[in-house]
Amino acid sequence: MAQEIMLDPDQALDLLERLPPRGLAERRPLLECLGRVLAEEVRSTVDSPPFAKAAMDGYAVPAGEAPAGGTPGSEAPGAGALDTYRLVETIAAGDIPRRTLQAGECAKIMTGAMLPVGADKVIRVEYTEEADGTVRVTTPEPHRNIIERGENLKAGEPVLAPRVLRPQDIGILASLGLPSVRVALPPQVGIITTGSELANPGEELRPGAIYNSNGWQLCAQVQQAGCPYSYYGVVPDDPDALAEALSRSLEECDVVILSGGVSMGDLDFVPRIIRQAGARIHFHKLAIKPGKPTLFAQKAEKYLLGLPGNPVSTFVIFEVFVKSLLYHWMGIAHRPVTVRARLEGSLRRRDAERLEYRPVRLQDGAARPLSYHGSSHLNVLAGADGLVRIERGQKELEEGTELDVRLI
Repeated sequence: MAQEIMLDPDQALDLLERLPPRGLAERRPLLECLGRVLAEEVRSTVDSPPFAKAAMDGYAVPAGEAPAGGTPGSEAPGAGALDTYRLVETIAAGDIPRRTLQAGECAKIMTGAMLPVGADKVIRVEYTEEADGTVRVTTPEPHRNIIERGENLKAGEPVLAPRVLRPQDIGILASLGLPSVRVALPPQVGIITTGSELANPGEELRPGAIYNSNGWQLCAQVQQAGCPYSYYGVVPDDPDALAEALSRSLEECDVVILSGGVSMGDLDFVPRIIRQAGARIHFHKLAIKPGKPTLFAQKAEKYLLGLPGNPVSTFVIFEVFVKSLLYHWMGIAHRPVTVRARLEGSLRRRDAERLEYRPVRLQDGAARPLSYHGSSHLNVLAGADGLVRIERGQKELEEGTELDVRLI
């Protein structure tokens, strides 16, 4: 019997990432950009802060006059320094100081307020006593407590590169005065689940049937990746019905994901129907577990992915491959978040022919393998924080091994 040809998973990823990104973008208001992919580098439009300001509540004093010290309360005012000031102004955040500080004067100032001309230091309020328009320094102030103009960021400096925008990124963009930014246009994703045995949630489960989890799971994963989707429902194991659903999805979508029907069984029609639709299959079968029968094809500028029917396989292949394709389409490389952990217990396997991903739980710096019964064991993911990668040819990971956990 001829040896089965399986593409190395890393080579498959490299193939996906060498496809030309689409580079389509639109300008959207900031509050519509969470989870979207920033389409271009953003540089600062302003100095941040745009003026020298107080880092805390206190009293702004002229240069060289404030008592300085090391340990608060341990030193008296130094030679030539004042310990008493005349209060001439109160400056709140947003106010413009009205006067230039002269020798012996101070201004009461709030955190974030603009520093008055002539001031070089802010003495924090708890180091002072104020009475009848006079401020007395009770504890030497060792710090300037000033944020200089442009200290955090200067106009023209790069701020954000293309990336998936997080809440903090929205805040950063708002701090630059940008009401909108250009974000990548995501692909429209079509999702088809195949299998005459599938019943949808809410339907009565007839004898021999199982509930359709892959369709719902894939819709959620696509949505989490920031892409719009069209769900074409469950298609029975019938080549004509599958061809009709695939034709419709290719007309309406940029990327089509099919779940089930990609293996070698009598009713696995997906590879044949994809070829009949005029698509070119780039690969079919990966040296990966779970997910060996994974298929990737292309028709003009449309992409098709055939995923195995077992739900853990579907989940893992989406995380490892489909997500990379979707982000690549939008112009960025997907780099999964990983954490370093030591293996608690050992991981053993009999078949080391394929690269394998196993679910683990993270706790106190350790990665704890979960009791896992194979690619149909979907509920194992409820207790999983991430996946560990076992390389091809590796039959065992020993307890205490330091490894990277891919968060899910």
